[in-house]
Amino acid sequence: MYKMKNYNRKQNLKKYYQGIIDFSNKKDPIISCEKIDHIIKLKTAVINYIHGDVVEFEILSRKRKGFYLANIIGLLKREKKEYVGIIQINKNFAFAVLDERKIQTDIFIPSTNIGLAKDGDKVVVKIVDWKKQDLSPIGIIKKVLGKPGEHETEIDSILSKNNVNISFTSDVLEYTNSISEVISKDEIEKRRDFRECLTFTIDPTNAKDFDDALSFRKINKDKFEIGIHIADVSHYVTPGTLLDKEAYNRATSIYLVDRVIPMLPEKLSNKVCSLRPNEEKLTFSTVIVVDKKGVIQDYWFGRTVINSNYRFSYQEAQEILDNKTNEISEKVSLTGKKYTIKEEVVEAILVMDEIAKKTRQSREKQGSINFNKKEVYFQLNEKKEPTAVLLKESKDANKLIEEFMLIANKKVAELFTEIKKQKYIYRVHDLPDNEKLKSLKYIIKSFGYTIDLSSSKGISKSLNNLLSQIKGKEEQNLIESLVLRSMSKAEYSTNNIGHYGLAFVNYTHFTSPIRRYPDVLVHRLLQDILDKKYGKLDKSLQKKATYCSDQENIAVKAERESIKYMQIKYMQNKIGETFKGIISGVSDWGIYVELEENKCEGMVYVKDIKDDKYYYNSEEAALIGKQKKKKYQLGDNINVEVKNADLVKKHLDFIII
Repeated sequence: MYKMKNYNRKQNLKKYYQGIIDFSNKKDPIISCEKIDHIIKLKTAVINYIHGDVVEFEILSRKRKGFYLANIIGLLKREKKEYVGIIQINKNFAFAVLDERKIQTDIFIPSTNIGLAKDGDKVVVKIVDWKKQDLSPIGIIKKVLGKPGEHETEIDSILSKNNVNISFTSDVLEYTNSISEVISKDEIEKRRDFRECLTFTIDPTNAKDFDDALSFRKINKDKFEIGIHIADVSHYVTPGTLLDKEAYNRATSIYLVDRVIPMLPEKLSNKVCSLRPNEEKLTFSTVIVVDKKGVIQDYWFGRTVINSNYRFSYQEAQEILDNKTNEISEKVSLTGKKYTIKEEVVEAILVMDEIAKKTRQSREKQGSINFNKKEVYFQLNEKKEPTAVLLKESKDANKLIEEFMLIANKKVAELFTEIKKQKYIYRVHDLPDNEKLKSLKYIIKSFGYTIDLSSSKGISKSLNNLLSQIKGKEEQNLIESLVLRSMSKAEYSTNNIGHYGLAFVNYTHFTSPIRRYPDVLVHRLLQDILDKKYGKLDKSLQKKATYCSDQENIAVKAERESIKYMQIKYMQNKIGETFKGIISGVSDWGIYVELEENKCEGMVYVKDIKDDKYYYNSEEAALIGKQKKKKYQLGDNINVEVKNADLVKKHLDFIII
């Protein structure tokens, strides 16, 4: 078993710090430390450490160029012990060459630790020891993933690399199977009954876990009762149980291109908790009384029971909004059955769309930032091969659902702030990074745009103006990506600093408990308020919030890696074809190009630009030719030919036409 290195703490008055080693630049690793706002370089070569290791260090001196020189005292924590790589087997030993670019070492595998792996296999390897005198750690093969480049191998490697549990243990499944699907009469009597109220869900066509439903009741021509009903996961997932521990460990569902790794077993996520049509379901609801202008006049929280009348896809709901009539009253459901959309349903969707637009306008006036970035998704055949890369566009039907979910989340968070009896979990979003905003302002200047950095409100207003100006233009995706990069990351916290991106003083996550554990915690906290019982979740709430934020980041990383892999797979049969693109990044080793047609991103290496010798100018974010002074700058339109699509290295290479 791998043991953390021991070291003797010097008995003197020197100050020690805790930081994380960053091997982004293998030749010149640095330490990042929250308490020191400068680059921290290392005096001596770094051995026995890996990217991401938490270490204790001391500052030796401060150099004139603004960086500190440091010395590592010892290892505090190795964040990861298992890695994915390709095994190279020799006569008496092997090496695992790791996938991750930031890992500066390979792993030595004694012959006794190779197991069933064959030369060239992609494997999961665990570090078991790393002696001080050895350049490489010693490892053991834990799992053989398969041959590099094969679909299942590469998807499994993404999951293994991010330490994602694919399957549930037999104990968890046994516990889940013991949960009754029958809702008792006693349970219904404890709840507010919405079964006779017009209720529907709107979700993606291929969705199976329906977290939320909306109910609609007309009070008079200008006033409406709208119920935002959320799957009551906390009724089935109770604290301290095997199922609760498993849900917390996972913390989130992960949506890869070809599969979902759910937070909850399928019986709960797709059946018991899922708000499927024409089935009685237990829900936790925020019910609002609202007028056509979007002004909320009253609200109520509590446990409810519903029976959804309709299951709409976003496309079907959009048809209703586009037609604004009952012309499409007869429909064929996703199960193939014919059904009729009643006039009251059309009226409900049209009224709710009107209210959603009013509340969105109000939110944007307050400084909420309105992103329109197009996301890619794939059309897959039976072999899970991509046959097309498509772009998701958020239309009014999507925005309708989004707006009512925001209302529910905001109202619950406002109640948390009002009842100051204990700690609560909030979804918070800090102010943007000022240096990144300055960089953004400089870059967009070349496109003819600018932003106001004089005040927080001025920033959000001018960012919205910028996002509106670029809508539908070639540079939209690039500039929206740059704006997103300048933003802080949203996270979960018990310290409510507000949500900058939404311009909300109070915000939490209440609306997706099937796929997010923080929402389960929020449901429990809300029930504690309704029961006037406080403090049950106080002790470890911030620890849980931090853990859920970390797991969310891992999920996002895995999802992005699966998209990148599928994009490269799609481009494999496009070798030699030419595409229009836009320069999306520039570095000293080349330029990144995003293709206009399908948003696939690849690289043109400096060595493949033959008409001159180019150097990188960081101030202009450009490669500049030494002789001819030709520039390849961020945002430039460019035509490229696909040179190579490497599924193993996850590289897409272009050459300039």
